[in-house]
Amino acid sequence: MLHKPPLILAIESSCDDTAAAVIKGRKILSNCVANQEIHIAYGGVVPELASRAHQSKIVPVVQQALQKANIEKKDITAIAYTQGPGLLGSLLVGSAFAKSLALALDIPLIPINHMQGHLLVHFIEDDRIQTPYFPCLGVTVSGGHTQLVLLKNQFDMEILGTTLDDAIGEAFDKCGKRMGLPYPSGPQIDKLAKEGNPHRFSFPIPNLPGYNVSYSGVKTAVINFLANQEQKNSDFIQSNLNNLCASIQYTLVQIILKKISKVTQERKLSHIIVGGGVAANSEIRTQLQNMASKEGWTVSLPPFEYTTDNAAMIGIAAYYKLQEKSYGSLSDPSDARLKYGL
Repeated sequence: MLHKPPLILAIESSCDDTAAAVIKGRKILSNCVANQEIHIAYGGVVPELASRAHQSKIVPVVQQALQKANIEKKDITAIAYTQGPGLLGSLLVGSAFAKSLALALDIPLIPINHMQGHLLVHFIEDDRIQTPYFPCLGVTVSGGHTQLVLLKNQFDMEILGTTLDDAIGEAFDKCGKRMGLPYPSGPQIDKLAKEGNPHRFSFPIPNLPGYNVSYSGVKTAVINFLANQEQKNSDFIQSNLNNLCASIQYTLVQIILKKISKVTQERKLSHIIVGGGVAANSEIRTQLQNMASKEGWTVSLPPFEYTTDNAAMIGIAAYYKLQEKSYGSLSDPSDARLKYGL
């Protein structure tokens, strides 16, 4: 057991957000994120542009995190970074910076699985967060991942179900792009859906066996539906935008909710923790809370700043690894498809 709370500098660079945080024990002292707006013009993340942007942003972001936490580099106990999964070029920028600084300061280096971090944000010491109990069901919903995970402890995680194709956030973005909404489209759809009728248009919900989900079919159904309607009325999308957003959002959310319900019943789980960027979606939050009151679940939803990619989630994962003296080395490779348990 560590007697003095460690000071960990955490770096996250898995996709298009350059992030750094300082965590003291389980308490976040700073959590800084630099977004890359360059991708908006392309309607999605361009990997080469992302890695270049990380190179220019990582030093200022780390400096900002240290200044906000009111510490100096010499105070740091360990450095954590995202090992994967993610875009390889982006991961390498964060990895190289973390390894160089750890070597220069002669302090432990801790590689972290990005997906574990999304769920471990619930262990941050924060009055807004209810610390989970085990076993529990972890639900990761983001632009790149949709997973149902059984958590037995902080690092014993078993994937029960995953998407077979598109992630839920990807489906939001692709449907939004077809309707002419800016990237990323998820927050735009969420906002417009509040003024629409979620039952105005009906889209198919796949009935897959087990706990896996699929979003590709719904995305295709939406795109085909819009094309057919525009042949009859070129102004169809603009005339029905709020109802379309509400109906699409309702369908995408129902797909994951049905699997959550199935897992909790069959695995006898009553505590659910949610992570990832789509955890900020108001429909998911409302529906989960409604289901929790009916089913007797306890649902933990993270504060909004811990939903999208951030370094605080890497820091809290590193805190538990540091307690176990589970360190990395300079030779650890970045892994774009890093699996759980590593």
